[in-house]
Formats: sequence, structure tokens, C-alpha cells
Amino acid sequence: QVQLVESGGGLVQAGGSLRLSCAASGRTFSNNAMGWFRQAPGKEREFVAAISWGSGTIYYADSVKGRFTIFRDNAKNMMFLQMNTLKPEDTAVYYCAARRPSAVVVTTVSAYDYWGQGTQVTVSS
Repeated sequence: QVQLVESGGGLVQAGGSLRLSCAASGRTFSNNAMGWFRQAPGKEREFVAAISWGSGTIYYADSVKGRFTIFRDNAKNMMFLQMNTLKPEDTAVYYCAARRPSAVVVTTVSAYDYWGQGTQVTVSS
């Protein structure tokens, strides 16, 4: 099992920045691709960004490309999402997710096996 805990959410004005963190733990956390997803009220959960174990492959949703940066520190079992130039439409609960060990990094919500509880990000206009 893998446990994931997000932190760093909050309220920010449009144009501002936030950095989300995801702490991973568990006996089976090794060689896991990871990703960030978000869910706004009344909408389905959607892909934001994903990163392979070695950080050699990274994907972004078109809506965040150029504004968000995903990165990880495997030595500390941490993953991050730096969010700049935030917009009101970025408001959502943000979730950290991981795939089972050795699975390739993908952008599909249903492909991820482990999920955190989520952290709220609210961007005011």
C-alpha cells in the first residue's frame, strides 16, 4: 500500500502562486509514476500534471501548461506542484496520485491506484 498526503492549498488572488506538496509513504512506494489531478464543484476529476519516477517524462494539461511545474524528490518521497499565474478557473480540490510500481506515467484518472485526500485551492478574482 501507498499513503499520500497533500498540503499547501489555500486562498490566493488571481495572478498569485501556490506550491502543493505530496508526501508519500508505504512499503510498496518504489518506482511509482505520480500525478496531480483536480476536481471542481459539479465537475469530473481531471488531469493536471504527471511525472515518471525518474522525472524523464512529464505531461501537463493544456490548461496549465506554462503556468504549473511538477517535480519530485525521490530521496524524500515527495512530489510538488508549483502553480503560478493562478486563475479563478484553477479553483478546485487538488489530489496527488500514484500508480503501482513500474507502471508507466499516463494522464488517465482511472489508471492511478493510490490517492490522497485532497487539498483545496481557491483563487479569487
